[in-house]
Amino acid sequence: MPKGGKKGGHKGRMRTYTSPDEIDAQMKEEKERKKKEEEEGAAVNDNQSEDKLTASGSEDSDDEGSEKRKGVEGLIEIENPNRVAQKAKKVTDIELEAPKQLSRREREEIEKQKAKERYMKMHLAGKTDQAKADLARLAIIRKQREDAARKKEEERKAKEATQAAAAAAKGLHTLSLK
Repeated sequence: MPKGGKKGGHKGRMRTYTSPDEIDAQMKEEKERKKKEEEEGAAVNDNQSEDKLTASGSEDSDDEGSEKRKGVEGLIEIENPNRVAQKAKKVTDIELEAPKQLSRREREEIEKQKAKERYMKMHLAGKTDQAKADLARLAIIRKQREDAARKKEEERKAKEATQAAAAAAKGLHTLSLK
């Protein structure tokens, strides 16, 4: 296999583009052909309805109106949902007041937000396991801080007492020297 494989196609060829005039001409031809087909279809439908009224049970008129089907299409009527043409909606048919259908992701996102709000309410009320653990931890910390503050106060009082005693002893000592 040569380098590059079949990526680029033939290198020497020039690309050809359709001119806008040709495109317009093709579009006009297509519209005219569709109009003719619609007119012929309407005429055939009128003829078929007249034939059915005059002679019921005529199979020839049914075969002329329907297209020739390939393979088993004539035996089995199958509707392929992928081949159904999208119908254009009219402005008058659109319902503005109808509830909007949410996608799966949007529904999941809303449910997630609601669950988070419920959890936060319960957490603030102290009903969740995490909130109970937090409150227990806070109680232990408060007790430790109270004990530390009490111990510090006792040490301060003891230090003041020793300083007062030392000052008193020093005062006696200075009095005795004078």
